[in-house]
Amino acid sequence: AMAVVEGAGDHCCEYMTGGTVVVLGRTGRNFAAGMSGGVAFVYDDDGTFARRCNLSMVSLEPVLEDLDQAKLERELAAAGKGRLRHVGAADATLLRELIERHLRFTGSTRALSLLDDWDTIRGKFVKVFPSEYKRALSELHERQAAGLQATLAKQREVA
Repeated sequence: AMAVVEGAGDHCCEYMTGGTVVVLGRTGRNFAAGMSGGVAFVYDDDGTFARRCNLSMVSLEPVLEDLDQAKLERELAAAGKGRLRHVGAADATLLRELIERHLRFTGSTRALSLLDDWDTIRGKFVKVFPSEYKRALSELHERQAAGLQATLAKQREVA
């Protein structure tokens, strides 16, 4: 499931186990309490979101530009660690597409104003990434990469 909201009260994304949530405005307290899966992107205009987020099971990360995220993924791969993409698309691309879709379906002036200054605004979004989900994505990618290497080795033996 994917949701875009323009603000949220207390306990948003509490016990979230999957999907993607985008919050275009302020949140209440205790955001992400018990969040074990999925990803949330929160617009943090004034830099105070971390004080309202329950950090016991999640980390807060910047939303990287596509090229910066690809570079980080190459560095992780070189270190033997897995890729950390949530749904395949780079974070900045996914986030922008969800906001554009929200604008198209709702006519939201909030979405329009954020998109109008995207190059500046993107840096004010925070990615809320559950620690266990991050670990699971990394392990999945590592298993897929190992399987691909084994398949390629078998193909070389046959050839």
